[in-house]
Amino acid sequence: MNHYPASILNLIKNLSKLPGLGEKTAERLAMHLLKVSQREAQQLADSIVELKKQAGLCSMCFSLSDGDLCKICSNPSRDRTLLCVVEQPADMVAIEKSGGYAGLYHILQGNLSPMDGIGPDDIRAKELVARAMQGEIKEIVIATGTNVEGEATASYLISCLENYRVKLSRIASGVPIGGDLKYVNQVTLKRAMEIRYDL
Repeated sequence: MNHYPASILNLIKNLSKLPGLGEKTAERLAMHLLKVSQREAQQLADSIVELKKQAGLCSMCFSLSDGDLCKICSNPSRDRTLLCVVEQPADMVAIEKSGGYAGLYHILQGNLSPMDGIGPDDIRAKELVARAMQGEIKEIVIATGTNVEGEATASYLISCLENYRVKLSRIASGVPIGGDLKYVNQVTLKRAMEIRYDL
């Protein structure tokens, strides 16, 4: 590895900091980037810089957005009385791909996990309660994962929301126990959204 020039070693070192990339994969990527045209390399670099400048969180649902509101929250055709609560933006994307939901979202940015030091103040639960208090939302679909942390998060959210005039439901059959929403196929996820049950 030390036989590479400093510029390549620096790139390998920086690429290997990315999650899921070890030193060998980082080395292969660096060798690939060395072969691409100057234009392609510049496009990649520019897209990373643009991501850091533009991307942020939607002020309403806390999904990823290039502006104050994401495309879903700013879409007037979405059902504003229906709110789906998910853990991460990837879960929202999975539900969107299923085509089985036309309401708005609330991204918690995580789930309760006392073992990892993640408590109620570390997820967007207060903001969810504030949205429920506004009175426009008629139903909240809790679509957290079905693993232990997801179920604990769902139970906590139910206790926070049970005193408000809002129907609470949980995604239904089709999502396997212990499953992660972003890995469930779209047909199964669509079915789960259509046959949710009341809490």
